[in-house]
Amino acid sequence: MDILSVFAPQLSEYPVAMLPTPALEVAPQALNFRWRALFGWRRVCTAAAICTLLFALLSLNYATFTLRLPIRVYCTGLAVLLAFGLFEQWPRRLPRWLARWVLQVIAVGVTVPVTIFLFFKLGTPPGAPQFWDEPKRLNGFMTMLFVGTLVAPWTALAALLRQREARAEKQAIEFELERTEMARQALDAHMRLLTAQAQPHFLFNTLANVQALVEAGSPRAPQLLQSLTDYLRAAVPRLDGSANTLNQELELVRAYLELMQMRMPDRLAFDLHTGAGVHLLRCPPMTLLTLVENAVQHGIDPSEEGGRIVVRADLIGDGRCRLSVSDTGVGLQATGRGLGTGLAALRERLHWAYGASATMDLSEVEPHGVQVVIEFTIEPK
Repeated sequence: MDILSVFAPQLSEYPVAMLPTPALEVAPQALNFRWRALFGWRRVCTAAAICTLLFALLSLNYATFTLRLPIRVYCTGLAVLLAFGLFEQWPRRLPRWLARWVLQVIAVGVTVPVTIFLFFKLGTPPGAPQFWDEPKRLNGFMTMLFVGTLVAPWTALAALLRQREARAEKQAIEFELERTEMARQALDAHMRLLTAQAQPHFLFNTLANVQALVEAGSPRAPQLLQSLTDYLRAAVPRLDGSANTLNQELELVRAYLELMQMRMPDRLAFDLHTGAGVHLLRCPPMTLLTLVENAVQHGIDPSEEGGRIVVRADLIGDGRCRLSVSDTGVGLQATGRGLGTGLAALRERLHWAYGASATMDLSEVEPHGVQVVIEFTIEPK
């Protein structure tokens, strides 16, 4: 741990900028001193470590050990610590031309010679010559004064610069968190927009099928309308843009295929295959439903013979899930279709939900038909 980093207090304890600003600097809001910030254990430990190092260096000039030296060193360090914290919180307001960090460094620089002078002055016995009249004591005073004046202000300045860097890092983290939150909200809004675009496409196609049956006078029209009503009652609450589980998606797919099978019972068959452990996985709403509807509308419906739709959902290892929808309809060449609006919107929704880990491939099925395969990395719980 950097010894200078602990000399500065924790960031939460410093609402005041330590470097010059064009406006009046305002000290902490509270009128009372925060003694915990003034004598925090990190500050005290760091000051004690620096004083110990200085005591070890200064003791090399002494032939015999005496308690005066450690007392002077540690008390000077305590006075410096007090001055550093005192002018950090007081006065509450400073003139525009005076920065608080400058005031703190000056206070530390003045405290060192004053404290050392008082120790040597008050430590002179009554009737004895003053320390400046004794070369040995004067030499000790000058040595201690030089070392203290050299170390203390620069240590305080380094701690303040370290604190400024820490404050900048904290602000950068806060800005990054805010940016990430805004990006997440934008992603949610975009997902809801894409889902909203897909919903009318699906509902209008289904209602068109019901209308065609009614206009044809089919006796199955009332039953189909009732099945559609039951399906919409279960499906619409889930089309709000929030993530579904694959189990919910498969339920919607089954209900939709049963509905379509009633419309063309002799031309549509389907199978659903689900592997173990996939039912609770999250996925964007209408993921499988979009693929199945596309297979019905563009694969089975145009075919005179009809066909079969096979839906699969499996875990393939490496934390990935594979969804596939294949049909034995007319195929890509017969319809000349590519991705289409629904599949293009689905690809974009998958990109927003899973990033680069999501893939969607469209391919021909022999002898005729189309298969769409989606793979994505399972999000950790």
